[in-house]
Amino acid sequence: MVAIAYTVAFEGIEARLVEVQCAIAPGVPAFSIVGLPDKAVSEARERVRAALTAMAIALPSKRITINLSPADLPKEGSHFDLPIALALLAALEIVPREEAAQTVALGELSLDGTLVPVVGALPAAMTAASEGRMLLCPAACGAEAAWVGAANVIAPRSLAAMVRHFTGQNVIAPSVPGEAQTLTRSRDFAEVKGQERAKRALEIAAAGRHHLLLVGAPGSGKSMLAARIAGILPPLSPAEALETSMIHSLAGLLDDGGINRERPFREPHHTASMAAIVGGGRGAKPGEISLAHNGVLFMDEFPEFPRTVLETLRQPIETGEVVVARANAHVRYPCRFMLVAAANPCKCGYLTDPARACTRAPICGEDYMGRISGPLMDRFDLRVEVPPVAFQDLDLPQSGDSSAVIAARIAAARARQATRFAGHGEARVNADAEGHLLEQIATPDAEGRALLLRVAEKFGLSARGYHRILRVARTIADLDGSEAVHRHHVAEAVSYRLAMAKEV
Repeated sequence: MVAIAYTVAFEGIEARLVEVQCAIAPGVPAFSIVGLPDKAVSEARERVRAALTAMAIALPSKRITINLSPADLPKEGSHFDLPIALALLAALEIVPREEAAQTVALGELSLDGTLVPVVGALPAAMTAASEGRMLLCPAACGAEAAWVGAANVIAPRSLAAMVRHFTGQNVIAPSVPGEAQTLTRSRDFAEVKGQERAKRALEIAAAGRHHLLLVGAPGSGKSMLAARIAGILPPLSPAEALETSMIHSLAGLLDDGGINRERPFREPHHTASMAAIVGGGRGAKPGEISLAHNGVLFMDEFPEFPRTVLETLRQPIETGEVVVARANAHVRYPCRFMLVAAANPCKCGYLTDPARACTRAPICGEDYMGRISGPLMDRFDLRVEVPPVAFQDLDLPQSGDSSAVIAARIAAARARQATRFAGHGEARVNADAEGHLLEQIATPDAEGRALLLRVAEKFGLSARGYHRILRVARTIADLDGSEAVHRHHVAEAVSYRLAMAKEV
């Protein structure tokens, strides 16, 4: 008779249910695993054998076959150890077959039977809850998986503890969720001297999740400004926190099972590979753009990134998701992030600095910024020049609003957007609005429309640029608490997109 347990195989953030079948039959003694396992899964038989030996359980001198169904689905990772051991123990009638058949298990076994934590406990708990089954995972993963309230999560520390639980000798209490991490705002906008225009642009970008490009000489404060974005963003909603944490769970970034309510802030180095930024590698893991989902992706020295890496950002920026296609994997990850890029105006960095002349102007700037293609540049909603701060201004006392005050304005604007987009599918902020919905919420008044049409004709705006100005204008109106989009909202949105807007 075949004993059955269940586990999951990961395809992006989706955890697909896998049936683990164990049959013990007469024949030449053997222990084989079939069903398209990778090297780590094939090696599970030795870890399971050693763990059972540590528990003084001897395998019978028969033919043991483990089948992972569906057989055409690739099985990768060491988390198959525990479900294989569970199915085998059920076949040996050490644990009840009925309870094993109602369990989704994942976990790696050490040679002494201790359960080692694995990635992906949160998506696995989602699948177990949807199937109405119990989740069995290592103790270190229990607090993470327990965030799925509908899941019954049992998290033993060892294989022996699991056996005692199933046999009723020492029942393990269901796991409870870990502590939600609180927001930390150590860097304050009040510390920034000057740069009022850049701070205003950051506020608008954060309020509507618009993409922003900061251009300025070295030392003008681009990175310093970007580092303070995390302090003005509103916390993740429960749905967003769970969605983001599922991606971080697959990447092994959740600490002590606690879900982070702070929005992600990822800042990859410009030497990062395409797989690191977009996703890929072994098992098609999520990249930086997916790890920044519902948060910020800050790319300093933007033109220094490889051209192929920059061009791959174009489609994810538009669609909000990335498809990682490989010969043995085809997975989809969400990536609705706010891109903040910083760049010097030229290779030497001093093209726009009146105190230090660039020796190759203007060719130096044209060559350097030319590394950013026109289609990619067109996807930035706001483009801001960050001038150097005068030395005498550095001695002035702190001025301007603090991060807490700015965050309150952004939270109010986000609340208006949440109300506006309720019942409109995946749209959550103004950056998501498109088509008829964008026309409905962002069409300006007569004066604003006339200004926008004049700008579009004079500067040859693309349709994408036209719509992005509308979205930014809608966000500016939200920050003002205005239901309608007026001419001054459109004018400010235009000023952040076109360097020559002052001539209009």
